[in-house]
Amino acid sequence: MIARTLLILTALITISGCTLFGTKEIEIVTKPVQIEIIQPTMPRPIELNKAIKWYVVSEAKIINPCVKVDGKRPKTCELDQRESPDWPVGYTYLDRFLDDMKVAGGGDMVFVAASIKDYENMSANTQELRRYIRELGEVIIYYRNVTLPNGEKGTGIAVEKKESKK
Repeated sequence: MIARTLLILTALITISGCTLFGTKEIEIVTKPVQIEIIQPTMPRPIELNKAIKWYVVSEAKIINPCVKVDGKRPKTCELDQRESPDWPVGYTYLDRFLDDMKVAGGGDMVFVAASIKDYENMSANTQELRRYIRELGEVIIYYRNVTLPNGEKGTGIAVEKKESKK
């Protein structure tokens, strides 16, 4: 009889699914999970400490008269006796270039010049900017790779060179 009672109690507990003890309510809570992303090394700051000095040269005339010798100015050959009589005395390849540029530019001419050292400084500054931009691009790609779903890879920075029509 004890075996029979134990069998009936076991069957009742199994069939009832432990409802005799009461139900416990389960609470489901959704919380955002913070993803830990390793921070990449940022590029070193831009160092543009190489100053550039620019010179602007216009067509302002400089008065430079000839030095008098014995109270008179020296003479050279006449212009009409030269191979190119329309060229004034002392006409150089630079003068010829300037005349050609005046025709091409509608008559006005302005020069912006830098010394060779200043040009080298400008080139170094440009390379420094390019380095900084390239390194920032690598940081951006790193973050894209970390945050894209399904292990996709981000694309790098590409420079397109368009051919000019000549």
